[in-house]
Amino acid sequence: MRILIINGPNLDLLGTREPHIYGSRTFEDYLTELRDAFPGVGIDFKQSNVEGEIVDLLRTHAPRVDAFVLNAAGYSHTSVAIRDTIVVLGKPVVEVHISNIHGREEFRRHTVTGGVCAGVITGFGLAGYGMAVRYLLDRR
Repeated sequence: MRILIINGPNLDLLGTREPHIYGSRTFEDYLTELRDAFPGVGIDFKQSNVEGEIVDLLRTHAPRVDAFVLNAAGYSHTSVAIRDTIVVLGKPVVEVHISNIHGREEFRRHTVTGGVCAGVITGFGLAGYGMAVRYLLDRR
């Protein structure tokens, strides 16, 4: 199985960005552990701060992967373009949020994208990515 993880805006700052919310580990450090935990799975990773690039990543990689794990970050709450792209992919997408979006500001408590994803995982830190991969493997 091939899975592409796509992280959105400011997630390239993990490890230094608001560590009281997002922790002190970089995503690259975690990614090594995630790949080790799922040795039979091809896990690729992309990050973009640009909405249109996230749309392009989803569309470009859809023919080459079996599923996506998407943390669109702030775009999860606003992007109809990313939502519409998820709808036409024909591939399962699991939305992940590192923080518990339901315990944060009101505007973060709803996602535009989550309703068209296979599921939404929120509030479990970086472990949410592993949960998403496990779900995608189990649903095959």
